Amino acid sequence: MQDNAMSKWLSPLMAFCVSFIIIATLAPITGIQIDRQLDFWLLWLATMLILALPLCYLEIALAKRSNTTALQALSKLTRDADASAKWRLAGWLAAVFIPFLVGGVLSNISQLLQATAVPALGTPIVLAGLAVLAIVLSFIPRQITVLLTAVGVLASLVLANVMGTQLPAWHVTPVEFSEWGSATVLALVASGLGLGLYWQSSLFATQSQESATQSALPIWFAQLLAVVAFGFFAVKTTVPAYALAFAATMFAALVLNLAREQLQQRQIAMPVQWLVILVPVFIWAIPSISPIFNTVLILWGLVICLVYAIFVGWIMKISHLRKALNFSNEAFYNIWRIAVRIVIPLSIVLAIVAVLGRML
Repeated sequence: MQDNAMSKWLSPLMAFCVSFIIIATLAPITGIQIDRQLDFWLLWLATMLILALPLCYLEIALAKRSNTTALQALSKLTRDADASAKWRLAGWLAAVFIPFLVGGVLSNISQLLQATAVPALGTPIVLAGLAVLAIVLSFIPRQITVLLTAVGVLASLVLANVMGTQLPAWHVTPVEFSEWGSATVLALVASGLGLGLYWQSSLFATQSQESATQSALPIWFAQLLAVVAFGFFAVKTTVPAYALAFAATMFAALVLNLAREQLQQRQIAMPVQWLVILVPVFIWAIPSISPIFNTVLILWGLVICLVYAIFVGWIMKISHLRKALNFSNEAFYNIWRIAVRIVIPLSIVLAIVAVLGRML
């Protein structure tokens, strides 16, 4: 009972923190700068509704059906669907992506610290220090890490506003095709969807819940709130930069803890576990290729969401998630299935084209 109660508040709080930190650290570097454009916000809200919400339901439904973490669950789910073992690659793509994402977040926060707080130190040195600290902190209990991450996020929000951060006025600009890619990245990759994090943190709660809505909606609302908070946030001075660095380090510890648990449940050999965790983090210390990695990060995250949508929408049997979702109306299930089978894959492909087009 205690685990169930804890899981109910843990997942939404984690969703808020994870979404805010990924957005705050990656958005300015990758060119996803909202700049308080009202038209972009409306576009993002549409992607949250038609893309992020169905994917959030997808994760929770898979958690309810499998009752285990994502990497371990793919073996069971592919057998149930009589599907090729190649679909299990989705779990591995996500498991390796998590430490790669951590490296990206810490790399970009290191650049921010180097520019505002510790100009004497090089970015690779700051990154290495934060990464080592995050790895050590990943061994403390997950509930404590979530709470400390939340403290860091709230502190950075308050301090950024107290320090008199000047934000541009709200304005309307013409909608461009590239903005669809940015809005999709903001709704999916920056929200941590497709990685099995919310799947993993909701396992205890979903066992006692009749409907996926009880877990999915709080997580989705928390992600929504995180992006709204980012719209009123900017780091221009040293103190907010330190607060955000603290939050990012605790975030890194949290998700590395989750990644390590997935690898342990898959019974991966310990040396391989540490190889999977350490290499994707510390590879970001190579300064010359970190800009390329930011684009790889975005495309990789989109591909994971695309693979899950295709697997669930087209490979799994139609009845497998109906009971796990347990919608009150059959029409809701049909709408969700159309979104997963058609809307999400097409939207992600368009987003990938938009991201690649912005690079060229």
